[in-house]
Amino acid sequence: MKRLKGSNEEIAALLYQEQLELSRQNVDVEANVRAIIDDVKSRGDKALQEYSLKFDHITLTDFEVGQDLIDHAFAEVDPAVLTALEKAKANIESYHRQQLEKGFEDSPTEGVIRGQLIRPIERVGVYVPGGTAAYPSSVLMNVIPAKIAGVKEIIMITPPQKEFLPAILVAAKLAGVDKIYQVGGAQGIAALAYGTESIPKVDKITGPGNIFVATAKKQVFGLVGIDMIAGPSEIGVIADQTANPIFVAADLLSQAEHDKLARAILVTNSETLADAVEAEIEKQLQNLPRQEIARASIENNGRIIIAKNVDGMFDLMNQVAPEHLEVAMENAYDYLDKIENAGSIFLGHYTSEPIGDYYAGANHVLPTTATSRFSSALGVHDFIKRIQYTQYSKAAVNAAEKDITTLAYAEGLQAHARAIEVRNDQN
Repeated sequence: MKRLKGSNEEIAALLYQEQLELSRQNVDVEANVRAIIDDVKSRGDKALQEYSLKFDHITLTDFEVGQDLIDHAFAEVDPAVLTALEKAKANIESYHRQQLEKGFEDSPTEGVIRGQLIRPIERVGVYVPGGTAAYPSSVLMNVIPAKIAGVKEIIMITPPQKEFLPAILVAAKLAGVDKIYQVGGAQGIAALAYGTESIPKVDKITGPGNIFVATAKKQVFGLVGIDMIAGPSEIGVIADQTANPIFVAADLLSQAEHDKLARAILVTNSETLADAVEAEIEKQLQNLPRQEIARASIENNGRIIIAKNVDGMFDLMNQVAPEHLEVAMENAYDYLDKIENAGSIFLGHYTSEPIGDYYAGANHVLPTTATSRFSSALGVHDFIKRIQYTQYSKAAVNAAEKDITTLAYAEGLQAHARAIEVRNDQN
């Protein structure tokens, strides 16, 4: 792993530029995705069928995944996987129920009522990758908050397969997906955004995907809502001399195995720990089935920074604003107030990041590329709308007329002022 030296500001700026490079989208991808979206918009199902044959090598006559395939998935799924999914579902539900918002109403003066309604989004589309990137945990993490929010219809799309991974369909059924369609890639995002003869248009799209999916989500944003534009996965670990190098190395590799573009960053005030972690990473790499991917990630994007003290470690990581942040220190909970920017925090020597990926209940759909400076993990709040309402009596309008019209005339908007004045002209 490359070691970086300099001030925290210099290191943070360098790390940010490196991450931007990893997330930079290819101009050719942008153009190709735009062409696919326009094609699906104009030709609907016919375009989807052609892209399925071209990209997935499967001929489709019906996009919907029928109940027979779902029943088959439940019959084929490993019972241990089913049990784990059910337990994870319970944890995700109990955590996300705490996020439910309530509306409010007040009356600051006589004749005035102000309030806010909470309403669920009507229809949401969830993208689920196929192949080796088919993660049933992501199905739960995207669908369950939407269900808790009260979304009326949840549509799931996933690339067509000759045989679906049973756990994907099982997770969809457990989480409460209403309909599943076999369509992937940029064409699937286009179908959700515009609708086709078979696939209904949705109001918001969530879920992970490759660069084509991410680019398509970016291009349809505004027509529909999206969760985020996610970059490569990343983990930051703050560790002191009390950390176990075996644990730290394993946690860094847990993200490195995702993708050759994934990055792992260790910030420590202990040279001894840094050396031990590096040695342990090399040792553990030897036994990883995804060694090639993890090694490329570690060697190209892995970074170690030696900080002067504890405050320096937290200051730097707050500037990095990582997707996942582990605090591998004794009494880690006591340092929680020092953290300002992170997608999700994992405290203590035993709280490995995969606990959050699969089981604890907090969401694993997280902001990347330092966007945790201004955005948050996926949650119930992503699937609701906040609608304001106001009511003024005639007397309340009369009392506020001068203030309102003064501001309207100051902005040069006479019709705004007149809309207030006419109500007091009519006695």
